[in-house]
Amino acid sequence: MLPADTPVLLALLIVSIATSGIVALRYFASSGLFAWLTRHVRPGLYDGQRAQIAREIRWSLIATLIYGAPAGIVLWGWNHWGWTQIYADFGAYPLWYLPLSVLIYLFVQDTWFYWTHRAMHAPKLFRILHKVHHNSRPPTAWTAMSFHWSESLIGAVLIPAAVFFIPIHLSMLAAVVTIATIMGVTNHMGWEIFPRILVHSALGRWVITASHHEKHHEEFRCNFGLYFRFWDRLCGTDRGLSARLARSAAQGNVPA
Repeated sequence: MLPADTPVLLALLIVSIATSGIVALRYFASSGLFAWLTRHVRPGLYDGQRAQIAREIRWSLIATLIYGAPAGIVLWGWNHWGWTQIYADFGAYPLWYLPLSVLIYLFVQDTWFYWTHRAMHAPKLFRILHKVHHNSRPPTAWTAMSFHWSESLIGAVLIPAAVFFIPIHLSMLAAVVTIATIMGVTNHMGWEIFPRILVHSALGRWVITASHHEKHHEEFRCNFGLYFRFWDRLCGTDRGLSARLARSAAQGNVPA
């Protein structure tokens, strides 16, 4: 806790740095865990990609500052001045709203991601905003936050803005961040961690996993979604699953 007489600008700077540090630790913990898992489940998959991974980590550390700063400022404002629609009392809203709020946030985030992501694939914007992310060929467990700083700015504003308009319990906000972290990493690992029975099920036709997102990294002009295939299907940009990952799974190289 900061002293009550801490100047506001200094307090905001401190919490921004602290939150960015937490985001960086989250990045190293999640990407590091799944990179370790990849070495054991798919040994040799990242061979020859050391320089790429180092570059991914450098860009990701910049991203942690950009994602962490607004999150820290918003949380500090909520805690001290009552900013936002975040709440801590489980009785403030019906219990059924807890999981619903998570789904609302995921859908809002998915919608923002789909349309901004698709826009960033316009040639001029791609070179400025999105090329850094696609320089990871193929992506690895360290790719999820490897963005040019301008792309990070676009992605970082949504959740801090959404909490001013959409009520959410603090624990459910943590759940949204956790889901975003896990799916961001697992969708870039270069292999399918989820069982084929899920990936090829009715649910798998609507939820994005590595098999779907890998196709985007292979062909660029399709599969723009983040969590769900809803917008891709509605807008005709869904091109199915990566044949490479499907072959790999069928050969028994990944959990099935």
